[in-house]
Amino acid sequence: MGMETWIFLAIVAAVIVWVVAIYNGLVTFRNRFKNAFAQIDVQLKRRYDLIPNLIETAKGYIAHERGTLEAVTKARNAALAAAQAASADPGNPAAMQGLAQAEGALTGVLGRLFAVAEAYPDLKANQNMLALQEELTSTENKVGFARQGYNDSVMEYNIKRESFPNNIFAGMFGFGAAELLQATESAEERKAIQVKF
Repeated sequence: MGMETWIFLAIVAAVIVWVVAIYNGLVTFRNRFKNAFAQIDVQLKRRYDLIPNLIETAKGYIAHERGTLEAVTKARNAALAAAQAASADPGNPAAMQGLAQAEGALTGVLGRLFAVAEAYPDLKANQNMLALQEELTSTENKVGFARQGYNDSVMEYNIKRESFPNNIFAGMFGFGAAELLQATESAEERKAIQVKF
């Protein structure tokens, strides 16, 4: 073989190594944001598990507020379904938007439940209700931290994916853009969930 053949083979090998490095980098960043979403998922499941206990505790005290209790149950089930869809495909724009909307609705109805509970002194003093409220507040904080970690990972992935020359190969290899998980509840709804007993 001539010198030209060796040079050509060296160039081809260098290009292959370069493309493999780009591909592996994209895989790494995609897996980071998927792992970050898994951390959100753990906290959301904890939140969803606390809500039935909260409803059960409140039921005996505010039985005539059945509409509020049913709204919380309905919003919890919708948020659980949205979380399962998002967990199946983290970063999918439709799934992330659906989850954000469902979580915003759940936060809103939980705020209404806590506002209604304020009118019942026995419920406010109930140790189970106090413990559940504390656990829920703690879980809300953990969800917020996990969401920040997820959004940071998505941002890194999207920057890597959109940077040249990665953007050329990202499209070829099927690395689509990932969606941030935004909080959709209003400032008033965020404040409402923090009602203290």
